[in-house]
Amino acid sequence: MSERYTDLRQKEVVNLCDGKRLGCICDVIIDVSCGKIEAIVVPGQCGITSIFKGGKDIIVPWNKICKFGEDVILVDVSGLGLRKG
Repeated sequence: MSERYTDLRQKEVVNLCDGKRLGCICDVIIDVSCGKIEAIVVPGQCGITSIFKGGKDIIVPWNKICKFGEDVILVDVSGLGLRKG
């Protein structure tokens, strides 16, 4: 299966462990030495809550992606602490 970035960025990223919607992909991190995607990047919270919660991007490692659906990308970031970018 192959997907274009333009298609992936329109899908919502959902955490399997709690059903929380993390947002849509805004970027990817690529290891240029081997040409593999290391992680997807989801924008942090926007608006007034971002003042209190930091609002930084959420980095989801590629190995934490469980399933690519038609409209969503399911990830398992339980216990990961959601690395911020």
